[in-house]
Amino acid sequence: MDRVFAEMEFLARSANRGDVLTLVAGAPHDREALAEATGASQPTLGRILRDFEERDWVRATEQGYTATATGRLVASGLTELSESLAAELHLRGVSEWLPTDSLGFDLGRLGEATITTPTQTRPSAPISRVIELIEAAHRVRIFSHAFNEQTLAAVVEWVADGGQFEGVFSAAAIDAVAHETGLRGQLQQLQAADRATIRVIEDAVPLAVTVADDTVSLLLRDDDGRLQAAIDTDDPEVEVWATDRHGRYWESARPLAERDLTIDE
Repeated sequence: MDRVFAEMEFLARSANRGDVLTLVAGAPHDREALAEATGASQPTLGRILRDFEERDWVRATEQGYTATATGRLVASGLTELSESLAAELHLRGVSEWLPTDSLGFDLGRLGEATITTPTQTRPSAPISRVIELIEAAHRVRIFSHAFNEQTLAAVVEWVADGGQFEGVFSAAAIDAVAHETGLRGQLQQLQAADRATIRVIEDAVPLAVTVADDTVSLLLRDDDGRLQAAIDTDDPEVEVWATDRHGRYWESARPLAERDLTIDE
């Protein structure tokens, strides 16, 4: 492992090394092209290329410097590590609330996601972000353990304006809404809409996920149920996961019934 760490340190000591190796792994480059792409001086490039040639990572050809098979292997690993670290840095502030056991995709897919957190002046900013995505969409699918007041009101109005809604909620979420007179009335209004379908699943739903057209949003809460962030992305792999998970819950659920909204006195 000492030799491995030594090579990692060699690459980490200079950003230019990683940049040069990645460039020549993608296509042959001459020194002028490498200088233009990296901003490195010719003396610096000379040292980098000599070091790479000694390691058999690159070789000079008529078309320019190009990576060898082992050079491409190192470049691929370097790119993967760089992307993983970039994603971790991006998610670090909210990582403790990510429901990682329930996510069926690589967290790196959230490396460029939009993260919205509450502020002192906008405590409901995460909910507002989700509503913004809903209002801009034509079709919305939700699976969740909760249906909060702001989102419910927004969905009712959005469906009335022509949106198509397909929601799957835990029985506990529906029960919570049913016990609030105002919210119960809104849910009944939504249930009666031609372009809205609501289903109920008896099992717990560990996530709160909205698929607004091709954008997926996750609401993150802490162990006490306090809302901490919303994360949204249009990454295709995340969309496939969310669409599939919604479909599974949908098939396991039953239609919302009037008895679900009836409160025993």
